[in-house]
Amino acid sequence: MKEKKRKFDIFNSIQSWFLIILGLFIYTFGWSAFLIPIKLAGGGVLGIVTILHYALNTPIGWMNLAINAILIIIALKILGFKFIIKTIICIFIVSVFFEILIPLFPEPLLKDNILTCTIIGSGLSALGIGLAIANGGNTGGTDIVVLMLGKYKNISYGKTSLIINVLIIASLYFVTKNIETLLYSYLNMIISTLLCDYVIGGFNQSYQIMVFSNKNNLIAARISTELTRGVTLLNGYGWYTKNDQEVLITMVHRTEKHAVMRIIKHEDPNAFISFSKVQGVYGKNFDELKVKTKKKD
Repeated sequence: MKEKKRKFDIFNSIQSWFLIILGLFIYTFGWSAFLIPIKLAGGGVLGIVTILHYALNTPIGWMNLAINAILIIIALKILGFKFIIKTIICIFIVSVFFEILIPLFPEPLLKDNILTCTIIGSGLSALGIGLAIANGGNTGGTDIVVLMLGKYKNISYGKTSLIINVLIIASLYFVTKNIETLLYSYLNMIISTLLCDYVIGGFNQSYQIMVFSNKNNLIAARISTELTRGVTLLNGYGWYTKNDQEVLITMVHRTEKHAVMRIIKHEDPNAFISFSKVQGVYGKNFDELKVKTKKKD
């Protein structure tokens, strides 16, 4: 049983990393083949790096690696070693992909069609980054800054990222002096944000999962040990079967949803499952509730 579980875990890990790398490749391909050749900018560190590239012809891949390295050093103590290691690997992969792909596309894949390039490039980059994040990947950048701020204060990830990205893209005008590329860059940001949110279900999305199964003890044990998530078992009664029924309830992050599904399917393919999206989960192993309270007299 242990050997079978170990093989199952190895397969899941390989599958996750394959999807992360595939997502990062799609992301960098969208930028390299469509957006960078028409001199568009995006938000985050990549936005800063592309603007520096247009102004000073600096290498995008290695500059992306360098700036993210500085942010990672700052964030190491705050966000934890496990998060940082995976982020470093993803950033390195992205940087290498950029260095390989950008020289292959000195001109956009679709010439003389800036609108089509913007739409396709934005769509591909958002699809790729969404796929990577949904499987536990991370490209660092200003996400690190927002996550660090979120450790100490309840802030909206979307609003904070939007403000930072709007300011970064606005600086593109001082380099290109072209209002058209500025407007298309904002269009790129809008398309990327909407599609990426659709792919990953929102950055802070969590799920409440209810499982009706005769093997809930096995499922609960694996969720607890493999994902370190809390599990609650409730005593229920099946009205149709007229039998007692144990109900399993757990709360997990979006990146853990598929891992839970694989565990349930492995232990009981006939289990009845309900997934509910929840926005904002506070408590142990989730977000800390950061609200000001009045001091007691």
